[in-house]
Amino acid sequence: MQTSDLIRLGVPHGEAIRRGIDFITRYILKTEDRAGLRAAVEAVVANPAAHQDDPLAGEFAKAILRSPRPVVPNKAPWRQWGANLEPEALNQMARACQLPVSVAGALMPDAHVGYGLPIGGVLATDRVVIPYAVGVDIACRMKMTVLDLPVRDIDKKRERLIRAIESETRFGVGARFEEPRDHPVLAEDWSVSPITQAHRQRARAQLGTSGSGNHFVEFGTFTNPEPIGSLPPGQYVALLSHSGSRGTGASVCEHYSRLAMARHPELPKELAHLAWLGLDDPDGAEYWAAMQLMGLYAAANHQLIHQHITRHLGLEVLLDVENHHNFAWIERHVVQGVEREVVVHRKGATPAGVGIMGIIPGSMSSPGYLVRGLGNPESLRSASHGAGRVMSRTKALKSLEWDRVRRQLRDAGVHLISAGLDEAPAVYKDIEQVMAAQSDLVEVLGKFEPRLVKMAPEGEKAED
Repeated sequence: MQTSDLIRLGVPHGEAIRRGIDFITRYILKTEDRAGLRAAVEAVVANPAAHQDDPLAGEFAKAILRSPRPVVPNKAPWRQWGANLEPEALNQMARACQLPVSVAGALMPDAHVGYGLPIGGVLATDRVVIPYAVGVDIACRMKMTVLDLPVRDIDKKRERLIRAIESETRFGVGARFEEPRDHPVLAEDWSVSPITQAHRQRARAQLGTSGSGNHFVEFGTFTNPEPIGSLPPGQYVALLSHSGSRGTGASVCEHYSRLAMARHPELPKELAHLAWLGLDDPDGAEYWAAMQLMGLYAAANHQLIHQHITRHLGLEVLLDVENHHNFAWIERHVVQGVEREVVVHRKGATPAGVGIMGIIPGSMSSPGYLVRGLGNPESLRSASHGAGRVMSRTKALKSLEWDRVRRQLRDAGVHLISAGLDEAPAVYKDIEQVMAAQSDLVEVLGKFEPRLVKMAPEGEKAED
């Protein structure tokens, strides 16, 4: 048994986990009964008070009793992909699956700690939506456009490509256009929620902008060994973008999360961000409608970015692919042998149903992949949404140096237009390992190699 096994049994992270590992070691050394180990651990977790005086299990039992939250077995089954995931990300996933409304879960190989549900967490619930299981950046989205530009022009016409990015989108907190762009999404019903209604003009001003954090717009080379639709095999120039619903989406999340938490004061502190709203509840229905609108809005932002950059350069589109994460869908899944309708939250996870195409990026110096879903039922038909962080923003700013990062980018053939040090390649997992860990979730159709990268300038607060 390992740390992840203890977490799955409901043992809280911290002292109780450490005492549990110590108990496992001592139990094996003393009894040599590996076959009876799991039953021994489960007995202590189920009734720690009865084991306080046990010479082997006593300290483990006492640590559980000192835990600030009750320890209960998982109610909903879940599975993880990838190894060496953060213990607290596992703990967050286990806690999410203990909610009375949870049906099933999955943890992707790019997982790391988030608020409530970990980033890379997939959670199916019964007729309820959890705003923080969707996330702050509602409908954060990937879009790739393959263009009819010769690959050599990435270097030959670099300055022209950079001007196109900087002219046709905006980066930074609160970024907006002085002359707002237009899009049919503004004709949608923004009165579905008082929040979307109040922020419509803000959303209009930010149409076509990219924000900050891990959001980017970049040119690179795209290689596909086999035809993709009408696109023949070959190497092409592609435009790739990552951003979401900007400040309006964040306001929707914050408002309905507060309502959900007020509705569920019984939840302990560590579960507070997993408070839910029923889909049949007026507030839940409002949130659901606002979330759908933010999905349309995020898609509009990407459409405008790609449309304006493409027109700026006078290019034709050869292939267009997009998908979003940080969203909830009503889907039918087989859970423990029974097919049922559930609400699937994919927080930092990509839809990967059979034949569904998606984009999984790496870092500013590592490749991203165009993939096709395999529809794995155990992952709730999901895959990772990227490489996943291994370093916090604070640690990155304290431990990394620009000189070394720039040398790394230069060696990788990447020209960085702008970014913060907290988005350097070293803060992300190895994308190749992440892709290898989910070979049963997606198949790779093509590879994108970044060459010109634009993110929010140094010092901007992250909006992702």
